[in-house]
Amino acid sequence: MEFLCYHRDRPDSVTLRGELLPDHWSYMDGYATELIARGPTFAADGETPSGSLHIVDLPDPAAARAFAFDEPNHQAGVYRDVLLRRWHNTLGRTMWDFPGGPTGGNRYLVLGFGSGEPADIVMPPDKDELIAYGPLLSDDGATWLGTAVLLRAPDPAAARSVLVPERYADIEVHDWEFGGRR
Repeated sequence: MEFLCYHRDRPDSVTLRGELLPDHWSYMDGYATELIARGPTFAADGETPSGSLHIVDLPDPAAARAFAFDEPNHQAGVYRDVLLRRWHNTLGRTMWDFPGGPTGGNRYLVLGFGSGEPADIVMPPDKDELIAYGPLLSDDGATWLGTAVLLRAPDPAAARSVLVPERYADIEVHDWEFGGRR
């Protein structure tokens, strides 16, 4: 089962985050074979970390909760909250398989939150710019709750346009980059 885990930083946690970076990476190294994508998001200044994204393939929701809440930064109070949702890897690949590679161009995490009939189940036509794409789902995988996308785009507006806006209660766009080590 695939899960999207997005830890949002609490204000003024940059120093603590930096101190815990070796612990965070060591923890994530324990999940190296299960990770589909990972990396930090950044505030509007493009430099200050604002969160940490991990898409991971784990046996069940209990394992996903353990992954999210046992993470060293979470345990130490770096994060203010955690978004944890089942996810479906529509592209069927990891971020390391992205043909555009780990650098070059602007990268974004786009989160669309919705309810009702699923939206954006069919991928956009320009798949070459998609790094990861798939629906956010309930724990049992039966209910569509939104869509999550990692992509390369010229700017936040172009990144946002990958989702049909009227189908979502809210769409968030975060600067994102490839993280960790493979």
